[in-house]
Amino acid sequence: MADGGPVEHGFPHLETVRAAVTALYRRLSYDTVQQFATSVPPADVAFCDGDDLHLGAQRVARELVRHFRLPDARMIVAFREMQHAANVELTAGPEYFVELNDRFRGHRRDIGAALAHEIMHVYLHRVDLSFPGTRDNEILTDTATTYLGAGWLLLDAYREDGASSQKLGYLTPEEFGYVLAKRSLVFGEDPSVWFTSAQAYRAYERGLERARHDERQPPLTAAGWAGRRRYAHDRRQAQGPAARGQGPAAAAGTGGGAGGVRYAFAADPAGPLRVTFPCPTCHQRIRVPVRGRVRARCGLCRTVLECDT
Repeated sequence: MADGGPVEHGFPHLETVRAAVTALYRRLSYDTVQQFATSVPPADVAFCDGDDLHLGAQRVARELVRHFRLPDARMIVAFREMQHAANVELTAGPEYFVELNDRFRGHRRDIGAALAHEIMHVYLHRVDLSFPGTRDNEILTDTATTYLGAGWLLLDAYREDGASSQKLGYLTPEEFGYVLAKRSLVFGEDPSVWFTSAQAYRAYERGLERARHDERQPPLTAAGWAGRRRYAHDRRQAQGPAARGQGPAAAAGTGGGAGGVRYAFAADPAGPLRVTFPCPTCHQRIRVPVRGRVRARCGLCRTVLECDT
């Protein structure tokens, strides 16, 4: 929780975020992810200043438990002074004890955001999905909260001006915007109408721009002229005599990361040269033959991709 301190910006955790989206699809399956096509609505998690603090927190927690389909999980919410925004005890259940920072007594509209993150910890614990290390696991939790329909609350809790700042979660505001945009492109849902923070809206716009950039990378047909030209150059290099003379592994990794390029060529002794690239939806790597126009279907998220290899 950044409370009055500096707020990190940009996309420093982007590769971990992408790995988290892939992990969600792999662990939950396409059909389970589709069950979260509708985000938690603002009316269900609204918290007015006149609401009783504890009863209101319990009500919001119940709504989030229902959204994440945790019918057997009952949340007991308490408040105390602590360094972090919140904490949850991950036990076998059926009750889970959530502690929120005392500052939320005076910032009640952000209680839903803090609870969403902690309840996602419970959800991931139950489906046995985690990343090694505290930092990466918290990034996974933020990403899952957002992709499964409650992370707009975390982004909306971001506020910053010349005198003060506030941000919840481990992702930067732009990374929250990126995951929200990824979700929006899959489910056709526009979360920007729910933002009460102008800074959150701008962060979402930056994230949306980055998410659309993923869909314009070669060998996808939507790639721009510069990307297509570089791809053609790398393809010629991979098909050249030097690459063929060094065996099947010679072309592997050509163009595979320098300057933001994410595709890689690999020789196949049983057939034509192949190119691998990440699915723009779930980021699982897809492998297709280099033979011109190809339609590929991601086996993980079922996205159909038009490619020019």
